[in-house]
Amino acid sequence: MSTLAVAQFAPGASRDENLARMTALADEAVQRGATLVVFPEYSSYFTPELSADWLPHAEALDGPFVSAVGRMARERGIHVVAGLVETADDGRMHNTLAAVGPDGTLLAVYRKLHLYDAFGGRESDVLAPGALDAPQLFAWGGFTVGMQTCYDIRFPEVSRRLVDAGADVLLVPAEWVNGPLKEHHWRTLLTARALENTVYLAAADHAPPIGVGASIVVDPMGVVLADAGERAAAVEVARLDRDRMTRVREINPALRLRRFGVIPVSEGEAR
Repeated sequence: MSTLAVAQFAPGASRDENLARMTALADEAVQRGATLVVFPEYSSYFTPELSADWLPHAEALDGPFVSAVGRMARERGIHVVAGLVETADDGRMHNTLAAVGPDGTLLAVYRKLHLYDAFGGRESDVLAPGALDAPQLFAWGGFTVGMQTCYDIRFPEVSRRLVDAGADVLLVPAEWVNGPLKEHHWRTLLTARALENTVYLAAADHAPPIGVGASIVVDPMGVVLADAGERAAAVEVARLDRDRMTRVREINPALRLRRFGVIPVSEGEAR
């Protein structure tokens, strides 16, 4: 078995303070046996209103935030995944996830594909979507890990494409905005993605009141293995069992029985 942790907190406008809080949460996760720690999206910088004011806080992947996360991972001999605001070529920003390994090197990058132009939000005004490139995966604890971000979870083809590429663990760093029925949507969608793909899923969200919290780990049968609830800062750990996934896939061979694939569409073809 391999142990991962979801680390729930509310990032703010100070990169250094965010990193200090992340370091404390990582230490707790390691003490509890975790070798992979998942932090929320926008862990590098966050204010309640996404705007062009964020642009000066966007960084390159070799900038101070990812470098600090790399040191965090290397000093503890663990994998770490965290979200950051990354500089983009078109004058906007990317909502990016970075995965670093126990030696501190960057293993995989994910840039949010579906921007949150919904529920009154307009991310596309300041964020650029990620390219529809082949998924970047990384190995951890005998599993193959893929990543996606927040609003992407409403699009089941994102998860399925990662699974088609070989992922059997899905990580979902998020800033799932609180509001009527939003926690219900969050839990339902996360559980559905784990169930329909017969994979493990670990989601790390911002703490309330802006986020819904409820950072969870779900197994391939939809069983919730860990749940951070509404706490302002929390680490929840779960042990992932490959034999469990194999047994679930034997009784629920949904991936083998499906008759449709996932093909990215161009902007002109999107509906």
